[in-house]
Amino acid sequence: MATQYGDQPTGQGHHGAPRGGAEGNVFSIIAIILGVIGLIFLPIVFALGGLVMAIIAKAVRHERLATVAIVVSAVGLVGGMVLGLIFASM
Repeated sequence: MATQYGDQPTGQGHHGAPRGGAEGNVFSIIAIILGVIGLIFLPIVFALGGLVMAIIAKAVRHERLATVAIVVSAVGLVGGMVLGLIFASM
């Protein structure tokens, strides 16, 4: 069905339309998982990688869960380093 303004079909989404569900939060979800892993194991590698991914998700991709991912990754980074210091001093 064409509109009166041209031959554009109606009912079709635009290319820039936001996607619903978890499809639009992929970087944020991966960053959250890396932040949690970094709390327990190798925080410099995993939590720092999660923090970088979360910042990319916030600045470039404008994902909704990016702020949560930044907080979780930062806590994983600092908390993992503190836990490593505690266990190393035992």
